[in-house]
Amino acid sequence: MNLKRVHLLVEGRVQGVYFRQGMMETAEKNNVLGWVRNLQDDRVEAILEGNDSNVDAVVEWARFGPAGAVVKELTVTEERYVGEFTNFMIHYQ
Repeated sequence: MNLKRVHLLVEGRVQGVYFRQGMMETAEKNNVLGWVRNLQDDRVEAILEGNDSNVDAVVEWARFGPAGAVVKELTVTEERYVGEFTNFMIHYQ
């Protein structure tokens, strides 16, 4: 099993459309761990860890997001896998 970690930045109309909730549900369905949060500049940021194909499934979901979202740009940066998470959570600020 290949494990991977990615850092996502999602731009567009991605706040106020249940993007974080939808990502959490998709991550949990795919056994992906990490977190997601809104940024003050209207982007959404996430860290995902898990089996590479499962992480890829969540990244693919993030390209479109939930109904009502308009994803204009998705930046995906691979990072060194750490294995620091025990679940997937929404960070509220």
